[in-house]
Amino acid sequence: MIDPQPVLFALNATRAYGERVSRGLGVPLSQHEEREFEDGEHKARPLVNVRQRDVFVLQSLYSDATGTVNDKLCRLLFFIGALKDASAASVTAVVPYLCYARKDRKTQPRDPVTTRYVAALFEAVGTDRVVTIDVHNLMAYQNSFRCRTDHLEATRLFVDHFADVVREGEVTVVSPDPGGVKRAERFQVALSRRLGRPLATAFVEKYRAGGVVSGEALIGEVKGRTAIIYDDLISTGGTLIRAARACRAHGAVRVFTAATHGLFMGGAPALVREAAIERIVVTDTVPPFRLGPEIVGSKVAVIETGPFVADAIRRIRDGGSLVSLIGG
Repeated sequence: MIDPQPVLFALNATRAYGERVSRGLGVPLSQHEEREFEDGEHKARPLVNVRQRDVFVLQSLYSDATGTVNDKLCRLLFFIGALKDASAASVTAVVPYLCYARKDRKTQPRDPVTTRYVAALFEAVGTDRVVTIDVHNLMAYQNSFRCRTDHLEATRLFVDHFADVVREGEVTVVSPDPGGVKRAERFQVALSRRLGRPLATAFVEKYRAGGVVSGEALIGEVKGRTAIIYDDLISTGGTLIRAARACRAHGAVRVFTAATHGLFMGGAPALVREAAIERIVVTDTVPPFRLGPEIVGSKVAVIETGPFVADAIRRIRDGGSLVSLIGG
């Protein structure tokens, strides 16, 4: 008989995030061991009985001081394998930020399709289900995995944040490139519904050749409006800077940027200093550890996703629908 109470683990690198999910779910984090060996190898094992239990494992896959993205991925896979060997009824990997999701197609001859290889690794250790938030390419994600997948969209969280910020005045939701138009439109529809008035959409052209990004034209109306540039992630911030300047050049009176995953790599400090941007809004799927604490809270706002993920786990456990959860 399967115990209806799920078992919740958070690997060490994601412990703080796991505690927030645990509080929202009302289920304590179960104990596990992660042991390091002198040669750089490691092992992880559950310290509680998981036999015939539904298990959820939290690990967000990005590089930081605790480990590289590859190390975190390896630890998660090995731990899932250990859970399956310990006769868990099912194992769900809850991965708020999924690594290698941007390498989802061949862009040059003999290119890898790493998204598919990562999916094969999860399946090889017996993962029953993968849950992630705002993956870069939803179609590639859904087509790469053969196990069950759930895709959580943080749209509602951003709607909650911006509903009061843009209560008055005209608003345009802007995609920073043509590829993100559908994502921006979903946010625009949800925010429009919340505010009870129509909002406009726009996008900025983007061309990439030899690693150089160009394109300045903005298609849509932002003059005299508040522009919210909406994307799935921030890496170096170059794309958002280019889009923000285009919005200002076309007459936007206020410019906000919003992205689920704030990696803030390389030249990201230039994004924070960019005068065209009033505020940058991200979630805590990747904590903004690369930015100084004086910046977070002043120029950068961080939305907590722990209760959101906890609600998703609860619905998965109870056989409920995730549709109303991710709607705006």
